[in-house]
Amino acid sequence: MRHVIFLVGKDRYALPLDAVREVVVAPDRYTRVPHAGTSVKGVMTLRGRVVPVVDLARLLVAAPSEGQPAGGKVVLLELTRRDLGLLVTEVEGIEPIEQVDRPPHTTSRLVRGLTRVKEQAATVLDLQGLDSAVASAFATE
Repeated sequence: MRHVIFLVGKDRYALPLDAVREVVVAPDRYTRVPHAGTSVKGVMTLRGRVVPVVDLARLLVAAPSEGQPAGGKVVLLELTRRDLGLLVTEVEGIEPIEQVDRPPHTTSRLVRGLTRVKEQAATVLDLQGLDSAVASAFATE
């Protein structure tokens, strides 16, 4: 199965290609969403559609992504009848992934497993876990 490979900071992640609609350059500003969690960057308008954007670094480590350069890319996903944007540092490309190994001691609902892409480790994210974590982020505070 082919996956989109991207960086969040210096860490490498992967998502199934069939869940990714497109990748766009991150806008300079977002419209803030009142009462949303700190991982919610805000919303952006893309071709007349309002797309919520989540800072994936904050969502993954539950801490502000300080020192992360401004800009980056927004990976646009299509999850169950709605759009979602994930703010990432950089998108490396699309690669086939044949094997995903489940880490023995992970309790994170966001992680499906680990793999190797071009001899480098990558964390494969779980779409359903990501979707529920994002839903929780919008219901926080």
